[in-house]
Amino acid sequence: MTVLDKYITQNITLKNRVVMAPMTRSRANNKKGLATDLMAQYYEQRATAGLIITEGVSISKQAIGYINVPGIYSEEQTISWKNVTEKVHQKGGKIFAQLWHVGRISHPDLLDGNLPLAPSQINPNSECYTHSGFKGTVTPKEMTPQEIKNTILDFQKATENAIKAGFDGIEIHAANGYLFHQFFAKCANTRTDQYGGSIENRARILFDALDAIQQKIPSSKIGVRLSPDFKTWFGIQTDDETTQLFEYITTKLNNYNLAYLHIGGYVEADDSNPTQSILDTAKHYRKLYKGTYIINRGFTKKLANDAIEQNLADLISFGEPFISNPDLVKRFELNTPLQKADQSTFYSTGEKGYTDYPFLENTI
Repeated sequence: MTVLDKYITQNITLKNRVVMAPMTRSRANNKKGLATDLMAQYYEQRATAGLIITEGVSISKQAIGYINVPGIYSEEQTISWKNVTEKVHQKGGKIFAQLWHVGRISHPDLLDGNLPLAPSQINPNSECYTHSGFKGTVTPKEMTPQEIKNTILDFQKATENAIKAGFDGIEIHAANGYLFHQFFAKCANTRTDQYGGSIENRARILFDALDAIQQKIPSSKIGVRLSPDFKTWFGIQTDDETTQLFEYITTKLNNYNLAYLHIGGYVEADDSNPTQSILDTAKHYRKLYKGTYIINRGFTKKLANDAIEQNLADLISFGEPFISNPDLVKRFELNTPLQKADQSTFYSTGEKGYTDYPFLENTI
């Protein structure tokens, strides 16, 4: 079994096991957060992936944490995404929208002067990229129970909009130091109500959101992204309960008939064997989760094939390789060398480093 083989379950059928990972690309450079024609071209180019997961898409104005990121909370935004999903479907692809709230990793400059919302009033002491450049994060506003409820309803509404826009499903971004992850982490969550304290309470918001979303779409159209080994970035630090918390979440997700669980490994800069760290994380949570399982972070074709052959995962998501290789699947099929990505254009605007990477037939 390899990444090029089909994947078929009751919940999801994919033409191969190559998933395009969600990656912020900052091309929605318009005041309304609309998906653009250029974005439609970008995703269309990569529609040979078994599944595309979009960049993080803001579920509300309050969820925004970066400039030039698209949203899916207004009718106009929803309509703009139809062009993306139609082009991907015309090429035989499938596409999920990753729904995103950054929580405290934002700045009043991006929020009409309002403070970012977070589980507790704890500054992550990070940086936020605003229209005026990088600015230090501020102490956020602790969310009231009503604001938590409203945020869950925002996820529910964004899901409805995503389906209206033609997406095949949605992925809840509960990873990488953003809002849900902030609730999970003791260093970011000092609440004493039902959303703080115990492991069950700190994980509650994710399951409340899942329950709300399930009222609008089948759980088989919902994916969840977690990063259990995410360390020391955006103010998130592992603690004595981190592993236990993610084991609890992963196990409880078995009660939901999800499209998939997406685990993103995180490798420390000084890790002497990052490949093994990725595989160890994948192996640990594979034992706990019974449904479709995607793993991510730094995979080559060989490493991906090995992971699937060893039953460490069902699907593998690739990030950076898809940036510079729109025909990544074809290159895997032909064992062709991959083009290197230009990191200076990852978050710029325009087609350079976005839609101008050549396809294989144009380089031979």
